[in-house]
Amino acid sequence: MAHRKPEKSHENKPTIDSQYIQQHLASERTFLAWIRTAIAIIGVGFLVTNLHFTMRSSLSPIGDILANVIGISSVALGIITIIMATVAYMKKIDAINNQTFRTPKITIMTLGVLVIVIALIFAAYFLIA
Repeated sequence: MAHRKPEKSHENKPTIDSQYIQQHLASERTFLAWIRTAIAIIGVGFLVTNLHFTMRSSLSPIGDILANVIGISSVALGIITIIMATVAYMKKIDAINNQTFRTPKITIMTLGVLVIVIALIFAAYFLIA
């Protein structure tokens, strides 16, 4: 008599997530794009800070302050982006399954405004330094 593996009942049943697999995969790709964006924002902050301190002898004290502000704010914005992307991703899982998805306008607008603020600080840095 051959031994059979006991069948697990949950293996063959479709899950709620599998009903909307394309939407969940698209949501995951969007989340990963936000993570890449956050890493790029943090990287730009480190780049400006490193370039500034490499050329430090020829720059003004205000340039020092702006370089520090750019570095710190870029890292902070990157961390905020990761947190907001994670929260939005987790909310989308249930929203997709319940068919109650809404576009995250506030998240997009908040991050957009913060990026503009950092861009203005960059502009001030390049004008002063």
